[in-house]
Amino acid sequence: MKTEKIKILFADDHAIVRDGLRSLFKSDPQFIIVGEASDGAEAVKLVSKHKPNVAVLDISMPNVNGIEATTIIKQNNPETKVLILTIHDNEEYIQELILAGADGYVLKNAEKKEIFDGVRAVANGSTFFSEGVSKVLIEGLVRRTRNKVPFQIPNENKLTKRETEVLRLIAEGLTSKEIADRLSLSVTTVNSHRTNIMKKLNIHEIVGLVKYAIQKSLIELDAKN
Repeated sequence: MKTEKIKILFADDHAIVRDGLRSLFKSDPQFIIVGEASDGAEAVKLVSKHKPNVAVLDISMPNVNGIEATTIIKQNNPETKVLILTIHDNEEYIQELILAGADGYVLKNAEKKEIFDGVRAVANGSTFFSEGVSKVLIEGLVRRTRNKVPFQIPNENKLTKRETEVLRLIAEGLTSKEIADRLSLSVTTVNSHRTNIMKKLNIHEIVGLVKYAIQKSLIELDAKN
């Protein structure tokens, strides 16, 4: 049986890691590398250009981090699957990536087989969490259960930390350019966050966003004076 090729794009801000990923994926003829990026912004552009089956992203990257890149990629190129490959194994990061739309999450200390299994799984439409990541999620669930903290299904309207930050600055009257400068983001990324915020909250006017921000105590009333 002929094995279907999987087009891969990967992003990491460390050249030595990119070298390792290049060698890794070239070692299996099933994978075709269509792009390499050194930060999230470049990854977003290359995904739109090359339409890979799977984008393998790190979290900690300059300009646009892995969480923001995942959000933009899943919004603009939903057919591309996102597999996170990172050293970060804390529950907060994992939850944020799940909410951002990541299809899988693998730790960088994983064996070659596990990384390949993750890529193949998400390429075929499944989710994939490495053993270490699954352990973190299960331990978090056990901890909440023992502390009698009810498990909550993620609210589709829940804003990420970055979106909340952008919302607060919008409500304070900053332009997209000013927000981009303040948060060291691109204007395109800020506008993407603005669109996501309005969609999640079902609020499509700045005045409505300001009222929402005041209701949620994101800004003080005198901040607008």
